Parts: sequence; C-alpha cells; structure tokens
Amino acid sequence: MAAPDAAASAGVLFLLALLAVAGADTDAGDVAALGNLYSSWNSPAQLTGWSAAGGDPCGAAWTGVTCSGTAVTSIKLSGMELNGTLGYELSSLQALKTMDLSNNFLHDAIPYQLPPNLTYLNLAKNNLSGNLPYSISTIVSLEYLNLSHNSFIQEIGELFGSLNSLSELDISFNNLTGNLPMSMGSLSKVSSLYMQNNQLYGTVDVLSNLSLATLNIANNNFSGMIPQGLSSIPNLIVGGNSFVNMPASPPPTRTPPPKNPRDQPNHPQGPISDPTVPETPIDQDDKKLQTGPLVGIAVGSIAVASCVLFTLVFCLHKTRKRNDDGSNEPKDIVSSLAVNIERASNRETPIPNNSHENAVAATSDLQPNGKMTPERVYGTNGSASAVKKAKAPVTVTSYTVAALQVATNSFCQDTLLGEGSLGRVYKADFPNGKVLAVKKIDSASLSLYEEENFLEVVSNISRLRHPNIVPLTGYCTEHGQRLLVYEYIGNGTLHDILHFSDGMSKKLTWNTRVRIALGAARALEYLHEVCMPPVVHRSFKSSNILLDEEYSPHLSDCGLAALSPNPEREVSAEVVGSFGYSAPEFAMSGTYTTKSDVYSFGVVMLELLTGRKPLDSSRERSEQSLVRWATPQLHDIDLLAKMVDPAMDGLYPAKSLSRFADIIAICVQSEPEFRPPMSEVVQQLVRLMQRASIIRRQSDDLGYSYRGPEGSTGGDVF
Repeated sequence: MAAPDAAASAGVLFLLALLAVAGADTDAGDVAALGNLYSSWNSPAQLTGWSAAGGDPCGAAWTGVTCSGTAVTSIKLSGMELNGTLGYELSSLQALKTMDLSNNFLHDAIPYQLPPNLTYLNLAKNNLSGNLPYSISTIVSLEYLNLSHNSFIQEIGELFGSLNSLSELDISFNNLTGNLPMSMGSLSKVSSLYMQNNQLYGTVDVLSNLSLATLNIANNNFSGMIPQGLSSIPNLIVGGNSFVNMPASPPPTRTPPPKNPRDQPNHPQGPISDPTVPETPIDQDDKKLQTGPLVGIAVGSIAVASCVLFTLVFCLHKTRKRNDDGSNEPKDIVSSLAVNIERASNRETPIPNNSHENAVAATSDLQPNGKMTPERVYGTNGSASAVKKAKAPVTVTSYTVAALQVATNSFCQDTLLGEGSLGRVYKADFPNGKVLAVKKIDSASLSLYEEENFLEVVSNISRLRHPNIVPLTGYCTEHGQRLLVYEYIGNGTLHDILHFSDGMSKKLTWNTRVRIALGAARALEYLHEVCMPPVVHRSFKSSNILLDEEYSPHLSDCGLAALSPNPEREVSAEVVGSFGYSAPEFAMSGTYTTKSDVYSFGVVMLELLTGRKPLDSSRERSEQSLVRWATPQLHDIDLLAKMVDPAMDGLYPAKSLSRFADIIAICVQSEPEFRPPMSEVVQQLVRLMQRASIIRRQSDDLGYSYRGPEGSTGGDVF
C-alpha cells in the first residue's frame, strides 16, 4: 500500500501546486493594462519582468508593481527614465490605489480615462501636456493629486465637485490659465493647495471657506482683494500677483535687516521710501505745513483738474461731430473705453459678434472650463453660439503643394482612397517611406469665411488627441489650396468591410465587432465630454470609421463641422450620404447636438449587429430603413437571433447579443433627451466585455468549450 499512498501524496502536492499557480494569476484586465503601458513606454529594459505579451505581474513580481491577491493595487516607478505616453487602458486597473510615475519623461496628454479607484496619483515632473482630463472628477476616492512641473495648458475645468477626500492638490509650474473653477470651493478636506507659477487670473474668492494649512498662489495674474478668510492660513504665499491689498513689509526703519536672507518674509515688499533720502527723527513742528504752501497746492490741483476736464469735453465734442458726419467711430467713447478695460482685465481678445467665427470657436476651443453644456446645438451649417478665445498657434507640419503632388502622383485616380462632402482623400507615399492620407478640400465647398479661418480650424483639429481618433499631422494652404494631412489607417473603412467585402466581413467576429463599437464610443465620449466646449462630430457613420491591421477603430473627420459645406452642396452630397444615420430632430429642424451623434452611433451598432446598410433600396419596402425595421425586434430574443449578420456563422453568445441590442435601443430613441450620454454607453460596453472576460477565464479553467446559440463551438464569449 505504500506505493499507492506515495502516488496519492504526489497527486495532492501536484494539485496544490496547480492551485498556487492559479492563485498567483493576475487579473486579465490588469495584465492587459500593464502590457499596454509597457508598449507605450517603448518596452524599457529597466522594468524587470514587464512584458507587452501578457504574463503574471503579481506572481512574477514585476518592478514597481504591488498586488493584493490577483489584483494590481500599486504602481511606483518614480525616476525610472520612462519615455512615452500613458497608453489608453488605465481604466482597466479597477483595484489600483497608488500610481506614482513622477520624475520621468512621459509626454502627450493624460488619458481621458484613469483608474477609477485611485487614492494617490503623482505625475509630477514629466513632459505631459494638453488639458486636465475630465475623468479626474470621477475619482471620488482621490486623496493626493500632484500634476506639477508639466506643460498643461488651458483652463482648469470644473473637476473638483465630487473630490471630497482630496487633502493635497499640486498643479504648480504649468501653463494653466483662466479663472479658478467654482468646484474648487467644494474641496472640504483639502489642507495643502499649490498653484504657483501658472497664468491663472481673476479673483481667489472661491478659496475663502477652505480649511487650508498651506496655500501657494504666487506668480500668477490674480487680482482683486485677498479674502479675509485666507489671512488665517499659516503658510500663505501670494507674491507675484496684482492684489489691491497685497501684504506689504513694514516701512524701512533704523533697525538693520536680518542677516539671514531666509528670515525675510515670503511675500513681496510694499512701497518703500526713496533710498537717497536719509531717514532722520521728525520733530513735531516739522509735521505742520505752512499756510502758504498749503494754499498753493490746492490752487495748483484745481488748475490741473480743470485742464483735464476741458480736454475730455473737447475730445467728446470732436468725437460726436465725427459720428454725425457718418464716421464709424463709437459714439459713446466712455462706454467703449470701459469695455476695452474690461476686456483687458479678462485677458481675452476682443472679437466682433460674428456667428461664423463663433462656430469655429465652438467646435474645438478645447477649454475644460465647465461653462459650456454638452447640449451644443448646431444648425445645418454647423454653427453654434460661443465666446471665442485667443487664437492658438498651428503646431502641425505645413506641406507644400509640390510635396503633396509628388507623394500622391499628382492626385491621380490610383491613389484615391475615398470621397466625402468636403472633397477627396488620397494615399500619399513620401520619399522617406512615410505613408499618410491627404484630404483635398474642394474650394467650392467652402465659403469665403471658411477659407480665411482655415488655419484656426487646423489648429483646433490638431489638438484632438485620442487613440481612437485619426490624428491630423499636417496641412497645406499654398496657392489657394486647402489640404489636410492625416495618419494613414490601412485596413479600409468599417462600411466597406461590412457591405462590400464578403471575405473581410467574415473576419469581423463578435469579439471584434464589440471592440469596434467600444473604440468608436470612446472616441465620441472624448469629443462630447472631455473636450470643452464639446465637439459635435455631425457626420458619424461607418464610412468614417477606419480600421487598422488589428481591426481597432479610428474615427475620422473629427472637428470638420467647422468647415461644413455650403447648404446647396450639402443637400446633394452630405445629407444624401448620411440618410439613415441622421437623427429625427435633424430631419425636422436642422438642429444637431451631441445626442444626434448618439443616435448615429446606435445606427452604426445596428450595422455591426446585422451587417445591413442603414438604407437599402434593394430590399422590400418594410426593410429598407434599418432603424425602422430593426427597432421592434431588439427586445425579442428569437427575432433578434434572426437579425444577426450571416457572416458570423452563428458564432455569438445570446446574452451578449441581447445586451448589445439593449444599448442600441436606447441610442436610437426618437426623443434626444432620452438617449444616454456617450460615457454611459462606454460603461455599458465595458461591463459587457468584463463579464465576458470572467466567463472566458472560468470556462478555460474548467476545460469547457463555449457554444453559440446555434450549437456551434466558438471562441467568442462576449
């Protein structure tokens, strides 16, 4: 019996070993997120154990990674000379509490989605740029936030309304501008606040009721009064601003200054006496002015005031006379002066009240100021009411017409990739091996205003940074041409793969289709809820979703609503091309909002589910409109199964299909107010994928094979 006992013991030990290994497996979402970070940092060799191809961060003790069970809870990689971006999967790190990536060389913008349960976030001393992402406002458990010594720009934004646990905030040494957000007054637990060395302006009244131990707002452009409530702060530093009640040092006395410079007060010195005049004891008799000098001073003052008043009256008289003669000068010079003073104090460029200019400002003045609502209403020309800020510089490459002609073989038919309402898109092969896509805008589609403001639109579009948005890399305005240069996405459009390529459409498995929907949803979420003011796409459709070699989606034509075609051309090209995607309110009133984009997104999801076109005149009349035909069947599981794209061969999970249909149903509702924001759509699609990930891991562990609703074995478990 000894041999069987030994065998049994060995078997038990083997099972225990397997259980130990299984217990060390890191959550799949965490592994994917860390792998994405590693790739985004160009696979640095100093990160021992890290891999972009999976692995076990918790079991293998990856550098800087701490876990609790199978979940990653801490990433500490300060001063590791990391060079790259922050990737786009940080939101998958659901259990992460601490992330310290300070003192590296990280660049570009902070991802719009961050780990949702962080308590400590330190990204100080990097090269990060862009604006402060709105997703910060959703990390309600955050206690420490340090974004100092970077290159963040624009206004801070209303980010702090829900951050009731935040105790220390450091956004110093950036290029932040604008007024302090009202939500900063909601930081009930904050004790240390550092905002020095920015370009902030306005008053600091919003900080009056905070219980601060340290406040440093030095070297900004603040003005007005320092609130009385701030005087009790033990460590208050306000120098380098324009407060009218700036704390001043006492006037010079005969006592010598401190020998140690560090004993000097931190605030700036107040006015002091002329250093050439010695300070001597003043007798009581010397304080009395003689009657003669006093009278002389009074008479002189009256004379000067009279001269000034006479000059002002004379100027007003001359101004009114010029106005009466038909001059365009303002009649109310005093009011005009007051307006100019107010504009100067607000540090805004005075702009005429021009609806076209407001349209450009509205589409992509990416200011996270919290003052614009997401419900920005666009008419048929894409205009919106907005206040225009100072123009931003164009930072993308300027190409010559000759260079683009060479790269596109003189824009020949062989290089044509597609055609839209603004013009045609060509593939451009440059001598250095770079491949880009060039949109050649038809001058007939632009108004005179749009031509003149083309560079401003280019600047706005170039600031749209998201992994699911096709980035603008250059432009050309030479010889009256208007061309936009984008990164080339080489696997075609979703529309072509779904509707014109049977072989390719079979590669769009259920998993792939859900991932395409999620990526496109994230792009719209960024445009609607991260960009401030929101950017309405206005032409969201499957032909504007480009797929790369891994079938990841990239949304094109973002921000081009500011260059919308003339109404006559729009009827013949854009509207006809968008039939089937347009929300009911657009057809009835010509208005277009973010909720109209949501409707169009629902139509694209229907395309992914059914493989059908939004409008198909080749079908019988009751099935020509995809939305009208599909909507009544979305909640009937039997009818829903019959709607699925035949190219998937029945390889899909019924529960996932039903959840997918539920999302479609709420997106294509006829009333825009009942459609969800894109952030909610993203969350539902993420939850759909997370449930599938759990099911897949459980089935793999137990050795099960998953079968679709028609009984066929499939690897797709979403």
